[in-house]
Amino acid sequence: MAQSAVDVARESIECFTAGDFDRLRSLLADDSYEEELATQRRLEGADAQVEAARGWKEAFPDGRGTVHGAYADGNTVTIELTWEGTQSGPMRAPDGQELPPSNRRGTVNACQVMEIEDGKIKSTRHYFDLMTILQQIGAMEQTEATA
Repeated sequence: MAQSAVDVARESIECFTAGDFDRLRSLLADDSYEEELATQRRLEGADAQVEAARGWKEAFPDGRGTVHGAYADGNTVTIELTWEGTQSGPMRAPDGQELPPSNRRGTVNACQVMEIEDGKIKSTRHYFDLMTILQQIGAMEQTEATA
């Protein structure tokens, strides 16, 4: 039985939580892309998206997404969720800088809008508040100390 678009979207969050990047890759169309608006990154292709997810999981090994709602309009699915985890690994910034582990927890509400075609994620627009995460893990304090 084919999965619904909502099932595919939810499964992508489950894959991140479980650290199952092979399964996540299987959900993405080869030519898919993700706009991670908080970081201003556009991740072109499935491999780039998986690499970015691995980076977040390395920074937050216990990181998990909890879906609070999933809404479909045709092939467009919107997921409301909360991301949470402890930054116990180094966090790579989009500019290549690395924030050392803080061992502090971060929690942020987010929204993902996904286009699903033929059971694969074709595009994702990911909205979350990066400043909140940086404040929670103490990265803003590190920046202020070096200024």
